[in-house]
Amino acid sequence: MQHSPDKLLMFRNRLTKVYKHLSKQAKRMDISCYRVYDHDLPEYPFLLEFYESNLYVAEYKRHHGLSEEAHEQWLEDCKNVMVDVLGIAKENIFLKVRQRKEGRLGQYQKINESKNEFQVAENGLHFIVNLSDYLDTGLFLDHRITRQMVRDDAANKRVLNLFCYTGSFSVYAAAGKASGIVSVDLSKTYLQWAERNMQLNFPEYTKHQAVHANVKTYLKTLPENSADIIIMDPPTFSNSKRMDDFLDIQQDHVVLINDCMRLLSTGGVLYFSTNYSKFQLDEKNIAASKIKDITKATTPFDFAGKLHRYCFKILK
Repeated sequence: MQHSPDKLLMFRNRLTKVYKHLSKQAKRMDISCYRVYDHDLPEYPFLLEFYESNLYVAEYKRHHGLSEEAHEQWLEDCKNVMVDVLGIAKENIFLKVRQRKEGRLGQYQKINESKNEFQVAENGLHFIVNLSDYLDTGLFLDHRITRQMVRDDAANKRVLNLFCYTGSFSVYAAAGKASGIVSVDLSKTYLQWAERNMQLNFPEYTKHQAVHANVKTYLKTLPENSADIIIMDPPTFSNSKRMDDFLDIQQDHVVLINDCMRLLSTGGVLYFSTNYSKFQLDEKNIAASKIKDITKATTPFDFAGKLHRYCFKILK
C-alpha cells in the first residue's frame, strides 16, 4: 500500500462528502449515534461511528506492507483528517484494530481495560457504551429501527430477548410497557451490562429477568405459549468454551426458529436477524404462518446501500 498525499486527499474528500450527507440526516432525525464511514475506500479500511461527542474508529486488519513506523504515521495522518472533517477532538477518538470476519466472532473477547464508558441516548433511552475494551461498543447501531418496532409492539406482551448482548432490545421492550422481559446470553459480562442498562432507564422495573444460558439448549426447556415477542440476533458462528457444541447460523437457524415458534402464543412474533452475508432462509422447513423479509424496512439511513444484515419478522 502506498502512502501518498493524493490518496489521503481522496480519503478527506470521501469523508467530507459522506459526513455532510449523513450528519444532516442525523440532525434532522435527532440521532446522535450513527455510522459515518465503512470501508468506503479500499486504501482506508476504517469503520467510523459517532457516539455523541466521541468517535469509534475500527481499522480492519489487512496486509498493508508498511513498516510499523510508517503505519503509525499513516494512522496519525488519517486521524488528523478525521479531526478536521468531523470537527472532533483528537482525545475523543477511540481506535482499535479488528479482523474482518463474518458475524460477530470474538464478541466476548476483552481487548483492553481502559474502562472508557459513556452514556449515550437513542430515542429518549440511555445506553452504556464502551469504546475501548471490547471488539464491539455495546450498542449495535444497525438495529435502531428494529428496536423501535419492538417498543411499538411491546405493550402488555411477554418478551424473550435471545443472544441479548447488552440488552438494548430489552430496554426498548420495557419502554413499550412489556408485561415481562427475559434476556438470555452466554456471557455474564454482557448480562450484567444489560441489567445496568435496564437500571439506568427503569430503576423501578421489576419484571426483567437476566438468564445466563446457552440459547440452543435453553429454548428446549421452556413451555409452549411462554412468549408473545421473541428477538433473536445470534452470532454467525460460536464455539464458546461455555458451550458443549457449536452454533452455525446457516445450519442451525431452522431448529432455532422452530423452537421459538413453539414458545410463541398464537399471533406471536419472532424478530430474527443475522449478519452472515451469505445467509439463506430455509422457509419451507419453518413452521410459521407468515414470514416477512423486513431487511430493507429496518436498515437505517447510515447503513443504506450496504447489505449489513438480514432481518425477518416471523409470525406464528
